[in-house]
Amino acid sequence: MIDDFLLRALLAGLGVAAATGPLGAFVVWRRMAYFGEALANAALLGVAVSALARIDPTIGVTGFMLALAVALTLLERQRLLPVDTVLSILAHGALALGLVVLAFMERIRLDLMAWLFGDVLAVTAWDLAVIGAMLAVVAASLAAFWRPLLALTVDPDLAAVEGVPVVALRLLLPLLLAGVIAVGMKVVGMLLVMALLVVPAATARRLARTPEQMALLAALLGTGAVALGLALALWLDLPAGPAIVTVAVVTLALVSVAR
Repeated sequence: MIDDFLLRALLAGLGVAAATGPLGAFVVWRRMAYFGEALANAALLGVAVSALARIDPTIGVTGFMLALAVALTLLERQRLLPVDTVLSILAHGALALGLVVLAFMERIRLDLMAWLFGDVLAVTAWDLAVIGAMLAVVAASLAAFWRPLLALTVDPDLAAVEGVPVVALRLLLPLLLAGVIAVGMKVVGMLLVMALLVVPAATARRLARTPEQMALLAALLGTGAVALGLALALWLDLPAGPAIVTVAVVTLALVSVAR
């Protein structure tokens, strides 16, 4: 009989991996990894803001990340500095500011390592509900806008001519990415959550022949990495988040060598 906390950990990991797989395909296609890294690094400031406001960290971080995604999308259009420079400044600035704010919060204790590297074994029923809701939103959004998103990825100008709502869809992907990063931190932590988005998708890209195959394979590879990573973590007494990402990276290396 599997313990309740192990079952919650497995379900949470599978839910996050199922959401990151198809979304990670768009991250790879559109080269949004740097954008995602900026969001992930800035998440610690969201943790600090949530603690100051005394609201649930999961809800607070998710709201902060969604607002930040909108801000970063708008800042990408500025012409004062290159986009990657702006993202790097904001990412590391927000990370540093988050650490400074937490340093002044002497009466509030936070497990910083859990936020940095994940603590999937501490997932609660509430966390599981939030992850399930985010998975439903991602699945519904990608199902409804799959073809327009593909058209936008291939050729934005042609997509606009064909009547695709380019502006709205350009905002949709960052919002979905922010939501998945916010809930995925519980599983693998803010420092590794982008690996769960990028690595299974990169592996699937070497195996798939169509965009749909790549999205499905990325989800399957991600859920497989979660299941095997959790098993290794329990068997070898390893940190769960890093174990999951290690399995994903080793899988990519083996597939690359085999191909």
